[in-house]
Amino acid sequence: MKTRPATIKPYSGPVGGWGSAKSVAGIIAREHVPLKAPKLLSVQNKPEGYMCVSCAWAKPAQPHPLEFCENGAKATAWEITSRRADPAFFEKHTLSELELWPDHDLEEQGRLTHPMRWDAISDKYLPVGWAEAFDEIGRELGALDPHQVDLYTSGRASLEASYMYQLFARMYGSNNLPDSSNMCHESSSVALPESIGASVGTAILSDFENTDCIFYIAQNVGTSSPRLLHDLQDAVDRGVKIVTFNLLHERGLERFVNPQSPVQMLTGRETKISTEYYQVKNGGDIAALFGVCKALIEADDALKASGTSRVAGEDGKPKDPDNAAMVAFAASIASADKKHVLDHDFIKEHTAGYEEFALAARAHQWDELERVSGLSRDQMMKAAAIYAKSDAVLMVYGMGLTQHLMGVQNVHMVCNLALLRGNIGKPGANICAVRGHSNVQGQRTVGITEKPGLAPLDKLSELYGFEPPRWTGRSTVETCDAIINGQSRAFISLGGNFLKAVPETTAMEAGWRKLRLNVQIATKLNRSHVLHGEIAYLLPCLGRIEMDEQATGPQAVSIESSIAHFHGSRGKTKPVSATLLSEPAIVAGIAKATLGKTRVPWDAWVGNYAEIRDAIERTYPETFKDFNKRLFKPGGFARPLPARERKWVTQSGKANFITPGKLFPEFSTSGRTDVLHLATLRSNDQFNTTIYGYSDRFRGVEGTRRIVFMNGEDIVRLGFADGEIVDVTTAIDDNFVRKVTGLRIVSYNIAKGCCGAYFPETNPLFPLAHHDPKSKTPSYKLLPVRLSRSHATPDG
Repeated sequence: MKTRPATIKPYSGPVGGWGSAKSVAGIIAREHVPLKAPKLLSVQNKPEGYMCVSCAWAKPAQPHPLEFCENGAKATAWEITSRRADPAFFEKHTLSELELWPDHDLEEQGRLTHPMRWDAISDKYLPVGWAEAFDEIGRELGALDPHQVDLYTSGRASLEASYMYQLFARMYGSNNLPDSSNMCHESSSVALPESIGASVGTAILSDFENTDCIFYIAQNVGTSSPRLLHDLQDAVDRGVKIVTFNLLHERGLERFVNPQSPVQMLTGRETKISTEYYQVKNGGDIAALFGVCKALIEADDALKASGTSRVAGEDGKPKDPDNAAMVAFAASIASADKKHVLDHDFIKEHTAGYEEFALAARAHQWDELERVSGLSRDQMMKAAAIYAKSDAVLMVYGMGLTQHLMGVQNVHMVCNLALLRGNIGKPGANICAVRGHSNVQGQRTVGITEKPGLAPLDKLSELYGFEPPRWTGRSTVETCDAIINGQSRAFISLGGNFLKAVPETTAMEAGWRKLRLNVQIATKLNRSHVLHGEIAYLLPCLGRIEMDEQATGPQAVSIESSIAHFHGSRGKTKPVSATLLSEPAIVAGIAKATLGKTRVPWDAWVGNYAEIRDAIERTYPETFKDFNKRLFKPGGFARPLPARERKWVTQSGKANFITPGKLFPEFSTSGRTDVLHLATLRSNDQFNTTIYGYSDRFRGVEGTRRIVFMNGEDIVRLGFADGEIVDVTTAIDDNFVRKVTGLRIVSYNIAKGCCGAYFPETNPLFPLAHHDPKSKTPSYKLLPVRLSRSHATPDG
């Protein structure tokens, strides 16, 4: 473990440009792959190439010469590294020692090469044969009640492996299928079906070409999905207005230099991304969007009143429109015939619930909306004016909306705003939920879900001759509770770093040690592997970038992107070890050892992944029609979504305006002047729990992740100083102290009353019960905290 000097210096440059080029070159050199990496990156996200193992952003039919971003290049270099965490490495280190290592240092040891089993006597991982591992895992699972077993899936598993995994789980008798989607966009998966009858966003890439306005809400494009900047840049060049709502001023939403543009690279000419940038208070999104909706609705009312001298008031009763300013505003943004602001034809034909929503919008007072959102009335009305003057508006949002106590209602509000002017189901006007990991959306599409009503259980029963369990399984939060309380006895993980990604870290680690069986399928070492229960297996798998040779020859896998298109992916480099098995082979090995003889042709599937895709098509015939034929279609092939065609698969048969009951969650600490609202953040040197390095270039932080970003006025108001070391304590009264120590205050352009700190370092602050009640998504973007002077060092 190395000591890193920390420097904090404001960053004045753009996203992209020479900074990105230098960063990519740096990690390629650091991972000792100077010849291999450039060749592989040239086929990343290309037809017949491999799909990026990082973010889930769309793969265009006509790719750029280099169809990867800085983070995608880091993910590739990180996976094809020359380093190896082999048996010789594990012979040198006990797990008690490795527990003390930072996650970055664990993963930096390189690729896992051999299946390993924890040995209690030596406290080390020792090599084990695959057959022996499968046999013991099967015996242990056979001795447990399926209700006691949780089968987790990371967002990187392929469609083929995910389908096999959920089938194994259900044949075993368990619906406990928590996954990474539970922790990120589950609020979308709950809210969108209620609003528009689709479980995912409806936008496609061509919408970025046909839109004339983009509302960009709570997503940091420069860190989380930089390839999307190409689409935003092209839109800006066409004159499209981008209206951004975000807690922090993030460089990727401000300025961009395209590394693939010789003109921009040589001249330094920047593209300004956001036309308007509205800094919303943490948790103020509903209020901000309500303000925009209120302005639109009341302007429409004013136009109606101009012909009748009557307009609906906040109490629903008519009153005289004496507000000349509103009448003038309405006239300035109205349709060409000056008769309406809203799309009444669309509302009448396609929606339900408008009147209730409009009453609520009228009833909210501007001073209340300003206080909660952090925006002024003028800002919300200006956003409404831009929206009303645009014919096709694209709604783009990310986890800054979904990881909230009111995440489902946040997404409802995005839909409400879209529905007011019919901005869904037409070219350039749709909802784009930007997902995180590369197949986090796809694994749900093929059955990874704890909710039996979302899985085709009858079809699975027909195809494979078994009776699937019908009980509701555990989500991620419920799995954590079961581990803490000892109800879960076995945990199998298809990728990921569960212990670092979840809340309630201290209690979770204590519960983790009590598990009877812990099986981790992985490519690199992380904290979830070095903590253990009674029996622990570490099973190394092929990475997506590696060539996968099976009985019938080289294989391909498939993934689903953020825009619900399916893509084939073919590995292009030699595996790091001949001992590795593919994810499908490992799932099949565990399944056969656990279930014995079944109607599932596990071996045939492992020998030929095309047969798995045929099985997926038989299970989901409409979604995956001609799956194998279309696997490598340029640009992917689209998942059918009726909402794209204005067909609403909802109980009402229409798209629904759904009115949030309140603007902001209630905390026991509300009104306390010493409480700040914390949001967790990613740096541009990480992806989810994977920390590539200790650089957050765009925020000017180098050499450390032990940071708390604060508004300068809050620093002074609370009696602190920029650079001071503080402890952060959860300000929720539940008789349990949660504290993270030794964080350095950094003055930053963040909304007053709020602060930001890195995920997953501050996960220990989050109570398990602190989640959206419907989606159960942890509220990683909103937590009340207090700061106090620290006796710890910035290194913890």
